[in-house]
Amino acid sequence: MADLLAELTAGSVADAEARREQHPLAQVEKAATDAAPAIDALTVLAPAERVKIIAEVKRASPSRGDLADIPDPAVLAATYERGGASAISVLTEQRRFKGSLSDLRAVKSAVSLPVLRKDFVATPYQVIEARAAGADIVLLIVAALDQPQLVELHDLVRELGMTALVEAHTADEVQRSIDLDARLVGINARNLKNFELDRDLFGRLSPALPAHTIKVAESAVSSASDVAHYRSAGADVVLIGEALVTSDPIATLNDFLAV
Repeated sequence: MADLLAELTAGSVADAEARREQHPLAQVEKAATDAAPAIDALTVLAPAERVKIIAEVKRASPSRGDLADIPDPAVLAATYERGGASAISVLTEQRRFKGSLSDLRAVKSAVSLPVLRKDFVATPYQVIEARAAGADIVLLIVAALDQPQLVELHDLVRELGMTALVEAHTADEVQRSIDLDARLVGINARNLKNFELDRDLFGRLSPALPAHTIKVAESAVSSASDVAHYRSAGADVVLIGEALVTSDPIATLNDFLAV
């Protein structure tokens, strides 16, 4: 199977370069500077007695195709906030996930929670445009970046006042996140190179993370028992998309937060 992560990353970078033609770096840097300060996501997502949930605005995925129309992402995000989510993730990749930075801006205007830009970020321009659009958190996928790139982008995220969600899928990638001193680390049960799922991956890899790291479990969540499985393995936060956009989000959040 082709390397889907490489394909997705290349597409996102190409789309960002096209946007840069319309919105030059200096213009986007000014918008980032003028934006309201980012919310401190590390404080909001800090470990607590109960699991916390990052609820995702997600229309489609390469593995499942179309999931939900979501004509107004702001309405869905506000519903997530009422349902008890601690943060909102917004897919901004347009080719396979049918998202956009407009979705992120709409969500940011509708909620008081930290907002995550979930995309295949590999250039400084993408980080800066995330801040300009109001992002508080930016996803950095270790497998998509070499270590110098990862360090550069992680440092830039911090300089702009945001938090990086550093995503790992192997023991080596977890070690690279530790070398980075990442404070918010996600372990994705979905292998983004071939999209296979392994729900037990979190339990195998997360014990290597330092105690001060906020541990996020990603993917392979379809029921409250999956959330409980991750919580028992040490997850502080669970990121959930498909299970929420394909159901009654309030009822589902209530079930998931009750574990």
